Amino acid sequence: MSMVLVTGPTIEPVTLQEVKDHIRVDTADDDALISALITAAREHIDGREGWLGRAINTQTWDCYFDCFPSSGVIPLPIAPVQSITSIKYIDTDGVQQTFSGADYSLGADLAWSPRVVLGWNKSWPSIRPVQDAVTVRVVAGYSTVPRPICQALLLLIGHWHEHREAVMSGDYKEVPSTVAALLTPYRRSWF
Repeated sequence: MSMVLVTGPTIEPVTLQEVKDHIRVDTADDDALISALITAAREHIDGREGWLGRAINTQTWDCYFDCFPSSGVIPLPIAPVQSITSIKYIDTDGVQQTFSGADYSLGADLAWSPRVVLGWNKSWPSIRPVQDAVTVRVVAGYSTVPRPICQALLLLIGHWHEHREAVMSGDYKEVPSTVAALLTPYRRSWF
């Protein structure tokens, strides 16, 4: 199973003004730096490889599988899932086909264990036995990012803004444990 980001988030979970208010910056002098820190903080926790192991803002992913599972359930490697755009597969003749949306649904637990569930009395089509024969296009991410995640981002960005060097002498302060405390309830483990 592999994944490819098709369309990334178009907005950040926190705005430039929210961050400036949080870190008490009144001028535009650091706007470019703060904007870069916003993106870096989101990328640090966002997506399958991010610290949270989940999508933050709305984004589209292609999830590739070598076959359809015999169980009738395809576990999805990204959460939370908003919708399935399509399921495509390579048929036995080597032609890409689209599996009918009427023949499957999303499982109930979209935030923690999202999955595609084969419809009642339906069966997966026969596929050519090739790598990545099945592609599930998923729209993932929160429609409204939970406030604890936004607060953790504000704290992390504030810390990075104040401590701009990788190594510091003197009285160095680590990233507040509050960031981890706010994010941990949303952290997803991978199967």
